[in-house]
Amino acid sequence: MRGVPVLLALLVLAPCALPRHAAGQVPAVPPPRQEGPPTGPPPTLPQPPVSSHGISSWFNPATAPFLPIPEIVEDPDSGTTLGIIPTWLKTDEQHQIRQIIAPDVMHNTYFGWGVHGRIYGYPTTDEQWSFTAEVKQRVERGVDAEYQLGRLRDRRWSINLSLIYDRDGTQRFYGIGNRSPEADQTNFTDEQELFQAQVGLNLTRAWQLKYTLRTRIVNAEPGTLPRIPSTDVLFPGLRGLNTSKEFLNRLAVVYDARDDPTVPTRGMEWLAYGGMASRGGLFNDSLYSEAGLDGRAFWPIAHGTVLAAHIALRYMPRADRAPFWALSTLGGGQSVIAGAQPLRGFGAGRFYDRNSFSATVEARHTLGTLPIASTRLDLEVAPFIDLGRVFSSLGTFPVSDLHKVFGVGFRGVARPFVVGYVDVGYGSEGAAVFTGINYPF
Repeated sequence: MRGVPVLLALLVLAPCALPRHAAGQVPAVPPPRQEGPPTGPPPTLPQPPVSSHGISSWFNPATAPFLPIPEIVEDPDSGTTLGIIPTWLKTDEQHQIRQIIAPDVMHNTYFGWGVHGRIYGYPTTDEQWSFTAEVKQRVERGVDAEYQLGRLRDRRWSINLSLIYDRDGTQRFYGIGNRSPEADQTNFTDEQELFQAQVGLNLTRAWQLKYTLRTRIVNAEPGTLPRIPSTDVLFPGLRGLNTSKEFLNRLAVVYDARDDPTVPTRGMEWLAYGGMASRGGLFNDSLYSEAGLDGRAFWPIAHGTVLAAHIALRYMPRADRAPFWALSTLGGGQSVIAGAQPLRGFGAGRFYDRNSFSATVEARHTLGTLPIASTRLDLEVAPFIDLGRVFSSLGTFPVSDLHKVFGVGFRGVARPFVVGYVDVGYGSEGAAVFTGINYPF
């Protein structure tokens, strides 16, 4: 087994599971749902008795000024990380989270000691921002700034901006194809600078036209992990090693009828997209083209239980000049629209090829609610099944020769619905454990 989940973290999952996140994936905070018209002042949470001993209240999660969260992570690719995360949750009069401050000091078996600072801000239900920065003794460092406005689509335009510098020493490559052998595992250091802007024209609350502009510079450097060959040694002719540039234009049509964009319980979202990428100009020196479909649906099947399903299909009609890191990939714990798809029994980037198919079904069941730091934490359990494959030919039947992963997820949802998770999956190469923010899809 590649990792063991730390279930203690479920008590504080919402602020503690804060890894790097893909562009455009700031932890989302929608408005609280109302089942009918308000009939009075908003309900208040029951307040625990105030301790007369002052500092003793620091050890009560419901009254502590900050949460001293232990950081214990065993990642399938990133090794063991131990540390402490003092986390502050700032809430308003309605006990809705308006800011999360979560610095930490940690030690990683691969990269030594490090520090990481995180600030997540939620000024309104329609606007949010985040800023994170980290540095370790060896190899890894990064800065990530993101901003969203108009996420509720009740105005004409929605905007999402991302600016990222990231140097990640844990990346893996096993070759191209749906059956690339585990024995061919290699490691490379992924250094990239990325700017992404997404602008959505909201035709209605459900229908949107979305344009994405992304420019990034990727330097796939030799790997540094012990006992794992460097990618440039085992795959010396791989396209995309060393420094590459990408300039992407993508247009999407979005239909979103979910009752909530972060913690949906009913409805569906569908997105159809197409795009072209070049080395630096608008359409000159083409690298690849892409087209795909991404859909998710939610059905309440019992009190406190939601059946959630996700499907993603990505094609690259032209990919002869695409760097390997731009290909379709499966593996890891998160779905990225038009990007990597989850396969939670394998590490991130386990399978690469031109095209990919992915499907997931999970049952999200609420176990109970805990008071914590002036807000509430809903605890969920979610058994799941992940299916997926990558393939090179446009004529390949996408649902044949699928990889299968079975597992269970443990989630914490803090008002107003910041989601953290621990997901444990088992596939043909053993088990893997992932932690993070937001639902996997």
